[in-house]
Amino acid sequence: MKKTWDKGGKLDKDIERFTIGKDNILDLRLAGWDIIATAAHVRMLKETGLLKNEELSSILRTLNLLYEKYEKGDLKIEEGVEDIHSQIEIELTKKLGTTGEKTHAGRSRNDQVLTDMRLYLRYELSSIAGEISSLASILLSRAEDSKDVLMPGYTHSMIAMVTSFGMWFASWAESLTDDLLAIEHAIRLNNRNPLGSAAGFGTNLPIDRDITCSLLEFEELNIISSYCQLSRIKSDMTAINALAAAALSLSKLSAELILYSGQNFSFFTLPDNITTGSSIMPQKKNPDVLELVRAKCNRIMSKPNEVLLMLTNLNSGYHRDMQLLKEAIIPSFDELDDCLRMISIVIKSLSINKTVLHDPLYQPLLSTNEVNRLVRDGVPFRQAYRQVAKSYSSSEYDLPSLSEFTHQGSIGNLCTDRIKARIEKIKGRISIPDMPQLAEKLFKM
Repeated sequence: MKKTWDKGGKLDKDIERFTIGKDNILDLRLAGWDIIATAAHVRMLKETGLLKNEELSSILRTLNLLYEKYEKGDLKIEEGVEDIHSQIEIELTKKLGTTGEKTHAGRSRNDQVLTDMRLYLRYELSSIAGEISSLASILLSRAEDSKDVLMPGYTHSMIAMVTSFGMWFASWAESLTDDLLAIEHAIRLNNRNPLGSAAGFGTNLPIDRDITCSLLEFEELNIISSYCQLSRIKSDMTAINALAAAALSLSKLSAELILYSGQNFSFFTLPDNITTGSSIMPQKKNPDVLELVRAKCNRIMSKPNEVLLMLTNLNSGYHRDMQLLKEAIIPSFDELDDCLRMISIVIKSLSINKTVLHDPLYQPLLSTNEVNRLVRDGVPFRQAYRQVAKSYSSSEYDLPSLSEFTHQGSIGNLCTDRIKARIEKIKGRISIPDMPQLAEKLFKM
């Protein structure tokens, strides 16, 4: 199979295999976006006089057929074809001859892969944002249902102060809102159009990059052609950092669920349908799903370092090193999406121990509440602290009433409505067209 760059020489087979790498597998994830970006590009070529109307019609019809083939899962990258960009051009040329060969005018595989990745990343980030929002809603619902149920809080892994299951659930929901902010920022950086920057230095053909920017519904252009490839360092790094931030939340959440559902804590009970057993110990109910979420998320957190090391010390312009970015980034989206779904199932189904604080073990954590009771009665704080410190180990305190906690974010005033509003505000700023929407618009004559 001839390469798009073939000049008549013969490439060593081992070199060919090595340089293609995993593109023939991972690029199938970009196939729909490549077809859509090509449709936008040829529409622009027609508008600028580089294609005739009948040529545009035949190309769009063929692209539409290729898109339908992609939707059915029948589009393949043939053996010896380097990537999806080459496969689409081969398909167009096979069906349309010289008309198909005209589609590459004014662009390079460099800006093709960059455009495909931008379209892929902004959509996948938006999809992950939806999953995070859904999990946050589940957590907030559990927070409301359990806001009156008290539990121990810890610092330094030692019993510290009284808190509530409602606060525990709500704190993870708020953590996810910060992850949404990171994703929003990554979407903004990936919502800039690099198409038409060609190999990184533009073209002397009379193309109009604003047209493709509008057709693909990018927010704005990456303006300077030589910056487009350089911008990939930031756009890809910001995307994988956003995934790592969400993975950090899920990893820590999983770790606490594992700890708190163990018999030594018994704050939570995991039902049989989400736990596994032991081949020799009949009593075991293992939180395997949470352990795997923790491990997978820890692996995702390693990806920013992997990406950074691939991009470090590269001078401006495209380098084949960047091909490997897909191997670090694309599987991470699948893995994080899967982890979000698993955690959602667990949070919905776990039961809480409503009597955990009845255990005398937790009496000492009520001592701070006793200090504050004395302060309300007029005793200076430091005096109250010393007074309670002398006797807390032998004293018994009543469980506090939630009415004593009035400030925003306390166990008596969780302000979950404000967290919900924050999530909706961020979601409102993330409006990304999906693939079918763009396809319907771009293939229509």
